[in-house]
Amino acid sequence: MPASIPTVAFPHGIAVPALGQGTWNMGEKPPEARREIDSLRAGLDLGMTLIDTAEMYAEGGAEKITGEAIRGRRDKVFLVSKVYPWNASRKGTIEACEASLSRMGTDRIDLYLLHWRGNHPLAETVAAFEALKAAGKIGAWGVSNFDVEDMEELLEVPDGGNVAANQVLYNIARRGIEFDLLPWCQKRNIPVMAYSPIEQGRIVSHPEIIRIAKANQATPAQLALAFVLKHDGVIAIPKTSSAARVAENRDAVSLDISDEDWATLDAAFPPPARKKPLEML
Repeated sequence: MPASIPTVAFPHGIAVPALGQGTWNMGEKPPEARREIDSLRAGLDLGMTLIDTAEMYAEGGAEKITGEAIRGRRDKVFLVSKVYPWNASRKGTIEACEASLSRMGTDRIDLYLLHWRGNHPLAETVAAFEALKAAGKIGAWGVSNFDVEDMEELLEVPDGGNVAANQVLYNIARRGIEFDLLPWCQKRNIPVMAYSPIEQGRIVSHPEIIRIAKANQATPAQLALAFVLKHDGVIAIPKTSSAARVAENRDAVSLDISDEDWATLDAAFPPPARKKPLEML
């Protein structure tokens, strides 16, 4: 295992591991709670100290799981959560943030995201984010599921230039952002957080991924993560409730895939040749 995980820096100067942990679908089944908590703690022990959650996940259930996982080690965790778009008015964003803080048993969220665009004006949401930041409730704010046009509109809003990240669907089978959104963010030093970097397990059965993974003494999931991690300014947030799988994910950073193998995967999963609508799950 390598000594450290590569890091990605946010515009406000904080650097985080390029490999974090997701919590989508956690908190939905009480009998699974202990296993979910243990898997997140295992990841923290291995240096995967960024945890991503949202008020949407199990209607706050995932935030409760996250709160239990970080209990007693909050200062060593970079905590990300998200506000529902229908809560994203100025008043609603602040109330939603307070509720998330309460569920997680913490006094601050390190990065707070608008989960996707809704009907509330971006100016209202940004004003609420800035108020939360000034109050010390959040360290920084960002967005999720924003395409280039959305990002450009955001930058026109007062204080919109303070956006710290954009979280989108990205993996080897969903490469549309490579045409415009990823370069746009990279040029402006806005990190991209890649959710579902293993396509929720659906891409690990692809023959070429299996073949190349075996040739590199890796698992298909590790190869899929290595693909995401090889891009500058990208943070992968795979979700798993298995401590063993967490360790497997962690070892993805040690893979050294040849240019020839990447070219083979490019043939199997071609990069975009034109603009595509932003994909979401």
